[in-house]
Formats: sequence, C-alpha cells, structure tokens
Amino acid sequence: MRTAKFRIGQVVRHRLYPFRGIVFDVDPTFDNTDEWYDSIPEDVRPDKDQPFYHLLAENSETEYIAYVSEQNLEEDQSGEPVHHPQLDEIFDENENGEYVPRDVEIH
Repeated sequence: MRTAKFRIGQVVRHRLYPFRGIVFDVDPTFDNTDEWYDSIPEDVRPDKDQPFYHLLAENSETEYIAYVSEQNLEEDQSGEPVHHPQLDEIFDENENGEYVPRDVEIH
C-alpha cells in the first residue's frame, strides 16, 4: 500500500479534465462500486491499487463531489480560492489561506 501524495485540505486539479477541488477524504485503494469503475472509458481507467481522493470539486459551471485516482491529480498552484457550497461545513481557512479540516466526521 502506498502513502497518499495529497493531504486533506489540499487544493488539487484533474490532469485530464477541467476541474479542481479540495481533498476532504482519502481511500488507500479504490473503494467505490464496480459499476462506477466500469463506467470509466478503458483507455483512461486508472489502476485500483492506488489512493483515491474524495474532492469538493468545481468547474466553470458547477460544484459537485468527485472521486479521483491519485494518478489523475496534480497540485493546483493557481492560488485561487475554492467556492464549493459545502466548503464551510468541512474546512476553515487559516491565516496562510490554507484549508484546515474542522473537527467533523466525514463518514
């Protein structure tokens, strides 16, 4: 089992698709349905044996929850704030502009 590359509260972006988000939970390996996994086109389907991240995600049109493999994420260095409507339920922002988890249970 690998150590997760990204931490809770970190802002990341998808390598292939135009969205970004804040990590709010991490699974050490794939932990979703086979139906969900099989719906990913085979040519971009990630390996299950890697960390998968739950994100408060957003794109130019909407906000949503995303589940993304580590291989498809990279650090977002834009410095832009995230505007997800659930942000304040899970995170506070510290004096350095970093997102810090509140003391809440995710699942």
